[in-house]
Amino acid sequence: MSFVLPNLPYAFDALEPHVDARTMEIHHGKHHAAYVNNLNAAVQGTDLEGKSLEDLFAGVSKLSPAVRNNGGGHWNHSMFWEIMSPNGGGMPSGDLAAAIDRDFGSLDNLKQQFNAAAATRFGSGWAWLSVGGDGKLFVSSTPNQDNPLMDVAEKQGRPIMGLDVWEHAYYLHYQNRRPDYVAAWWNVINWDAVAQRMK
Repeated sequence: MSFVLPNLPYAFDALEPHVDARTMEIHHGKHHAAYVNNLNAAVQGTDLEGKSLEDLFAGVSKLSPAVRNNGGGHWNHSMFWEIMSPNGGGMPSGDLAAAIDRDFGSLDNLKQQFNAAAATRFGSGWAWLSVGGDGKLFVSSTPNQDNPLMDVAEKQGRPIMGLDVWEHAYYLHYQNRRPDYVAAWWNVINWDAVAQRMK
């Protein structure tokens, strides 16, 4: 079975002014599409064909850079589109809010840690909120298209929220002002989708 580029759950301009339409169009239609095409080419005709991304990530250290980079790019972006919404922002509620308070003390503390992870990731990469093996939430960042599901991750866990800090995610609108992009992104976060991923 081939990997498929998912449709966006909203229009390209739906996240404006925080994420601009042209960036969304290029990010989804060019960058994510390229990861899908390159991933399919990398696994075609091998014993990796038909395996899930999660299965591949568990042993990604033994696989080719093409599978690691493009598989990560496909998984990371598929989640990224889902956890943003034109009706996003605001505050988490229910079990997610309770877990954030338990593990970070407050939403503000989580935002501080997450913003720092996003702003200080050198070069290209991602900032993550994940559930660890102990059931607690933690913040981390990974280089390139790696994620906490991979056996190469410094800290492994199940990501429930991730922010793309590759320049292609923000440069058209924010240029070199990555912290401004990170701050604006909280206005489109879909807390309901993050809560569903936590479950």
